[in-house]
Amino acid sequence: MSPLLRRNKKKPADRVVTLVGKPGCHLCEDARAVVSAVCEETGASWVEKDITEDEELYKEYWEQIPVVLIDDEQHTFWRVDPARLRKALRADVKLG
Repeated sequence: MSPLLRRNKKKPADRVVTLVGKPGCHLCEDARAVVSAVCEETGASWVEKDITEDEELYKEYWEQIPVVLIDDEQHTFWRVDPARLRKALRADVKLG
């Protein structure tokens, strides 16, 4: 097997999902429910960040909230597809 295919893989439990949103955002509430459920199911941890309390996050994401990051890389914004998030969290798991 190629060394590239044998690189170290992260388990879902080693992944961190970040939900970037703001209070009073109905899409953020929907995203929170999806992120919470998928992370509980997969064992990934998650944190929530409020763009109204972080100027850099506000500049970066104010038009896209809610935004979901996986290990600090943007995964999606606006609507969170649970199947896509689940697949992304498991994508690095070494199979076999």
